[in-house]
Amino acid sequence: MQPGISTHVFLQQRLHAGLLDAMHQGGAQAIEIFAVRHHFDYADRSIVRDIAAWFRSNDVAATLHQPLYADAEWSRHVAPTLNLIDPEKSRRIDAMDEVKRAIESAEQVPFHAITLHLGLKDEPWNTRALENSLTAIEHLKAFAQPLGVKILLENLQNDVTTPEHLLEILRVGHFDNVGITLDVGHAHLSDGGIDTAFELLKPRIAELHLHDNQGTKDDHLWPGSGKIDWKNVAKHIATLPPTTRGILEIAHDLEETAESVTRKAAESWRIFRENGALVD
Repeated sequence: MQPGISTHVFLQQRLHAGLLDAMHQGGAQAIEIFAVRHHFDYADRSIVRDIAAWFRSNDVAATLHQPLYADAEWSRHVAPTLNLIDPEKSRRIDAMDEVKRAIESAEQVPFHAITLHLGLKDEPWNTRALENSLTAIEHLKAFAQPLGVKILLENLQNDVTTPEHLLEILRVGHFDNVGITLDVGHAHLSDGGIDTAFELLKPRIAELHLHDNQGTKDDHLWPGSGKIDWKNVAKHIATLPPTTRGILEIAHDLEETAESVTRKAAESWRIFRENGALVD
């Protein structure tokens, strides 16, 4: 596994080189940039240029998480508002346009992949959700591919993105080059659990989102701070290709500092190293 971390932990701050340095010092060989305009303004070419310069100067892989919020509406208390499979066509188009604006930053930042959300929390699975998912993936894949960006689909807390339904979307759409970001925290909260998620999605997993919870809500805690059996998770990770990115995706409301993120990330990687999922 390639150790990485998401800038989600610093979501309330403007992203800058100092924060990227802190994540790198904590052992990150890959960094997922969370595309929210107040944090990483992907529409501002000067900001994108500064972030791109950092990646050119450091041996760190870059990956992207799609925008989830309409810029003017974001706060720590607001739920995601952008929905790629919204029942209303105009809202789907608006969401896809915003995701495309984020993907355009790959003209400067060497993003390998973008993780997409299909639907919001508790989104139902039905024929319309399937059709809208196929359309969104097809359009965004066509836009991202020339920029060298691979589309990844994440398992969420909804019926659209259960492992079984993700595989059906990929099969029906003939999306042979679309991968999976397996979110371990979300899998822990699902009916199928972590073992089933790994077993079903293993051939498609390109990235992991690693965070802990108490088993009742999506806490996004540091590994070892909740009830997930990380020894069991490490056993599954050890069967994946060593190039699979393992991204620590930690809550932004824990008020972490650059120094605490460096320290806690290093402690998290020790857990995986001790259980054979990470080799120096």
